Amino acid sequence: MQEAPYADLSPETILDAMESMGFAASGGLLALNSYENRVYQVELDDGAFVVAKFYRPERWTDAAIREEHTFTAELQAEEISVVAPETRDGETLFEHNGFRFAVFPRQGGHPPNLENEADLEVLARTIARLHAIGNRTDFVHRARLTTERLGHESREFLLAGQFVPPDIEEAYSTVTAHLLERIEPLVADAPAVRIHGDCHMGNVLWRGDTPHFVDFDDCVMGPPVQDLWMLLSGERAEQTAQLALILDAYTTFTDFATATLKLVEPLRTLRIMHHAAWIARRWHDPAFPLAFPWFDSPRFWSEHLLELREQQALLDEPPLSYL
Repeated sequence: MQEAPYADLSPETILDAMESMGFAASGGLLALNSYENRVYQVELDDGAFVVAKFYRPERWTDAAIREEHTFTAELQAEEISVVAPETRDGETLFEHNGFRFAVFPRQGGHPPNLENEADLEVLARTIARLHAIGNRTDFVHRARLTTERLGHESREFLLAGQFVPPDIEEAYSTVTAHLLERIEPLVADAPAVRIHGDCHMGNVLWRGDTPHFVDFDDCVMGPPVQDLWMLLSGERAEQTAQLALILDAYTTFTDFATATLKLVEPLRTLRIMHHAAWIARRWHDPAFPLAFPWFDSPRFWSEHLLELREQQALLDEPPLSYL
């Protein structure tokens, strides 16, 4: 793995890449907020703007990226507002100087207001339509949401790399082992369809009473509830009320397996563990120490361990109910 995977991605290389695929760039570049990949707003000669996404080397295969693009095109064809890549000669994935990239239309908007019940219902109905289409076939080349990939591999990487401070290493090892032992059978039995996979509100842009879904970089085979639990917030009573609203809207378009509500806290736990390991895996990338300077501090790891212990307690509670 390159120590600085984007060291050679200069402004000149970006503009040359755009020109190589027939995008007449004016020279105006604006780096957008992205760490896993490098994403830029590019101004074209005609005054229009597009977004160029340069994929992190060695993360996904070409086939997996193309499968992501095919999924967004399928959703778009069904009039779900997703930001799908531009095509050149039937191709959506391009290469220049060793960098793979795709070009997308620029989409304006703001994060949805989840406190607005009408917006929450529209969002739930749209996700239901996305899942109904996702259920038509399976991904072949993309990953599956599993406890092994998000949990065990994250835990092993952090421990083997000695990222966890020595004074809490044993506690971290014990807590995470117990968590994964409980979570694994629940996730293993869950139904899986093609889902967005990272449906936090930073990946949904609201404009004109319509949610526009962006960044399918983490789309996977997984349980539909993975795209729904991030819509919940507040105390248990608040989440229960939100869930009733969400699922009433969701089930007007497709079925929902209510038994999978027991996965909400297990999936949240896996996300917490995977996020810490994600930063650790990218620590060699100079952008990450700058963006996450607190990551290697004792305070972060103490708080991380506390959060995992809180998840242990939440797993002991009854799952959220719909009815």
